[in-house]
Amino acid sequence: MKLAVVGATGLVGSEILEVLDEHNFPYDELLLVASERSVGKQIEYKGKTHTVIGLADAVAAKPEIAIFSAGGSTSLEWAPKFAEAGTTVVDNSSAWRMDPSKKLVVPEINAKELSKEDKIIANPNCSTIQMVLALEPLRQRYGIKRVVVSTYQSVTGTGKAAVDQMMAERAGEEPEMVYPYKIDMNVLPHIDVFQPNGYTKEEMKMINETKKIFSDDSISVTATTVRIPTMGGHSESVNVEFKTDFDLAEVRNLLTKTPGVVVQDDPEKLLYPMPIHAHKKDEVFVGRLRRDESQANTLNMWIVADNLRKGAATNAVQIAEYLLANKLV
Repeated sequence: MKLAVVGATGLVGSEILEVLDEHNFPYDELLLVASERSVGKQIEYKGKTHTVIGLADAVAAKPEIAIFSAGGSTSLEWAPKFAEAGTTVVDNSSAWRMDPSKKLVVPEINAKELSKEDKIIANPNCSTIQMVLALEPLRQRYGIKRVVVSTYQSVTGTGKAAVDQMMAERAGEEPEMVYPYKIDMNVLPHIDVFQPNGYTKEEMKMINETKKIFSDDSISVTATTVRIPTMGGHSESVNVEFKTDFDLAEVRNLLTKTPGVVVQDDPEKLLYPMPIHAHKKDEVFVGRLRRDESQANTLNMWIVADNLRKGAATNAVQIAEYLLANKLV
């Protein structure tokens, strides 16, 4: 069993290696793959020194699974080459998510759709993953008409350079600017590029990916995505209108029983999800559960998860685990 991690030197790539270790993912040979500028770099991992190789060499090695976290353009060029060599690619970028021929997978929701023929599998956007995982048991029980989501997203979602910008600003230094404005002590209602309809690409990802994962175009979704000067995870305020009425105690019970979801919802004890507590954890944390008193059949909820974990690395590793467990590779 050969496993390749493409983009192994990046923030998400490093997280993928951590998750593989924590999950005791079974492989015989690990290939650490990156762009030409990182080829030859030495990475210490699990007591062994690995030499980073290039993409062409990785394709030639014909790994059974390649977990990609190397950006959309790299995925568009190289994922098909791996697939042609017989490798199953789990891709973290946005390159294949809305391709109608590719599955967009959150394992707890729709991994059963996967088959041996799926050679390129898309990992959803980080902010979408945590939202749909929390919504899925409620969708199954009550049906969903409409979702209104506002996000509060960590700088880690942009990458190491964004973290460096924020920390330099915090230290009073002159940073290399990743964002168009200062991020420390500020909030940017702008993630990814603006689209002709006035939404950003990140907002449209949440709208379109939610419908695809749920296989339901009838669900109305609207999003406002915001970058805030935090690390540790993304937070979301979600207002969801159901097709039928709900019982708040039942909602809590359904969420408590959902694999991968942790309910933190006790206002009297000031218990609610926060990114500082979600950091380095695989679960999605849900709290502030309350009825929207302005509209029938509508729930307010607060959802937090480490965007580098369940939002990226953990979800990708879980897909790979499913492929192995079900003999799809």
